[in-house]
Amino acid sequence: MDDILQSEESQRFFSLISMLQRSAMTHLGMLPDEEGMIHFNLGEAKAAIDLLDTLETRTKGNLEEVEGTILRGLISELKMHFVRAPERQKEIEVEMKRQEALKETFTSPETAPSDTLIDDEEE
Repeated sequence: MDDILQSEESQRFFSLISMLQRSAMTHLGMLPDEEGMIHFNLGEAKAAIDLLDTLETRTKGNLEEVEGTILRGLISELKMHFVRAPERQKEIEVEMKRQEALKETFTSPETAPSDTLIDDEEE
């Protein structure tokens, strides 16, 4: 098991796989970009996943068993996240709106939405 990905060729191949994986994950909103922003671009995510599928198909029979298993598992996981991406996008958008409202409370307290905890007029 210590020999997994030890050859230079295997390491380069999985560097390519890793680049495509990161691209898909970024476009699925799973990783922030270089500026820390979250993006959803399902078309780009699908393109990266499709390229990984193509690589898996085209390299079948040329990879070590463990390499093929890693690649298939990675593709399977990305496809599962792809299916869940629209739901995740909605959750993140709701959270971003909540954070924006909270930020408004601190930057413009006189106009920001607020809750009344104690109403002096009721006493």
